[in-house]
Amino acid sequence: MNYNKKSVRDIDLQGKKVLLRCDFNVPLKGGVITSDKRIVAALPTIQYLLDQGCAVIACSHLGKPEPSFEKWSKKQAEKGKAPEELTEAKWQKSLDALRMEPVAARLSELLGKPVILAADVVGPDAQAKAAALKGGEIMLLQNTRFEKGETKNDPAFTEKLAALAGPDGVYVSDAFGAVHRAHASTAGAAAYLPAVSGFLIEKELGVMGKALADPDRPFVAILGGAKVSDKLNVINNLLEKVDTLIIGGGMAYTFLAAKGYSIGTSLLDGDKLDYCKDMMAKAEEKGVKLLLPVDTVVAASFPDPIDGPVTVETVASDAIPEDKMGLDIGEKTREIFAEAVKNARTVVWNGPMGVFENPTLAAGTIAVAKALAESDCISIVGGGDSAAACEQLGFADKITHISTGGGASLEFLEGKELPGVACLLDR
Repeated sequence: MNYNKKSVRDIDLQGKKVLLRCDFNVPLKGGVITSDKRIVAALPTIQYLLDQGCAVIACSHLGKPEPSFEKWSKKQAEKGKAPEELTEAKWQKSLDALRMEPVAARLSELLGKPVILAADVVGPDAQAKAAALKGGEIMLLQNTRFEKGETKNDPAFTEKLAALAGPDGVYVSDAFGAVHRAHASTAGAAAYLPAVSGFLIEKELGVMGKALADPDRPFVAILGGAKVSDKLNVINNLLEKVDTLIIGGGMAYTFLAAKGYSIGTSLLDGDKLDYCKDMMAKAEEKGVKLLLPVDTVVAASFPDPIDGPVTVETVASDAIPEDKMGLDIGEKTREIFAEAVKNARTVVWNGPMGVFENPTLAAGTIAVAKALAESDCISIVGGGDSAAACEQLGFADKITHISTGGGASLEFLEGKELPGVACLLDR
C-alpha cells in the first residue's frame, strides 16, 4: 500500500468549500457525550481549514442506526422483541438517539464559534445550508448512516454528498477509524472531488507506515486479544517484518496448545492449531524470535461480572491444571516481555495481555504499557483495548503514537489496502 498521500498541507485550500469526513462516533449515555476525545482530535484539521478561509461541511457516522424500518424490525425480531414492540415510533426513537445535536453543541464549545447543524444529510436543509455557507464557517451534516446509500457507497447518494462542496470543492478525510470501510463518506466522495488527508490520517500514515516499511531496529510487535482467528493475517504479515513477535492474551493459549501443552479450560481456537504450528515454523525459518508466555495466571472460571472478585494462582504455561483457565500472563512472562521492549527501537502493540478490565487480571497489560512508557523506542499502540489500557493507566502521553482506529490499525498491520487511504491523491 502507498502511504505517501497528499494532506491539507499539500494543496491550495484558500477559500475552498470542503467536505470534511471526521470521526465523531463518540460514546453517548442518555444523549450526553461521555468522552469527547474524538471531537478534540479533529480540532487541528478543522481549525487549519477555517484559518485558510474554507467553508467546512463536516460529516460523520454515529453508532449503528438502521435507516430502513423493515430491516430494523427484522433485526429486532431476531433479538426476540415482541411484534407489538416493533413500531415505527420505536424505530424513529432509535434514530433520534443517534442524531448529531450533542456533537454539534460540543464542537461549537470547543471551537468557540457556532456550528450550523443540518436537519438531514443530503436533503433540502443540508443543500440550502451548504450553499449559503461562507468562508470561515462550519456546518455539520446529520448522521451519515441515516442514509441507506452511505454503507453501500451508492453512487447516487455519494454524488449528492460531494455536490454539497460544489464544483470547485475539496474532500478531506480525517477519520482514520473508518478508512478500512469503503463507504460513501469515507472513500466514495473521492471519485467526485480532489481528495487529501487531514492531520490525523497524515500522522497515522507517517508513523505506522514508516514502522512497517522502514522501522528502526530491533523491531518488536506485541499481539494480544482473544482469538488467533482475529489476527491471522496480522501474524503472517508481521513475521515478514519484525525481529521479535510477542504473543499474549487469549490467543496465546492456542499457540501453547499447538506446542502440545495442556491448556485446561483456556480459550482455544481449535481449528487454528495447524496455523499456529505453521507460524512457529515460519518464525524459526525467518530467524524471528517468537515469545509466548512461560507462566500464566489461572482461575477456576472467567470472572462474572468481568470486573468482579476472582481467586487466582500462577502456574507454568506447560502445566495449566485441567480445570483452570488462563486469564493473564504471569510474573516471569511480564519480565521477559518487558525486557524485549527495553531492547527495541520500534514497538507496535495491539491487544491486551489478559482480562485487563479486571483489576486482578490487569498486571500483564499494565506491565507491557509500563515497559512501553519507560522505553525510549518509537512506540505505536493500535486502537481498541490496548489504547484504552494506556489511557486508563495514565501512560498515553509517554507513547509515541496511539492509533485513532482499532479496526483500521489492525488492517494496516495486515498490510491490507485501506479504501479510505487508497482513494487519496498521491504525493
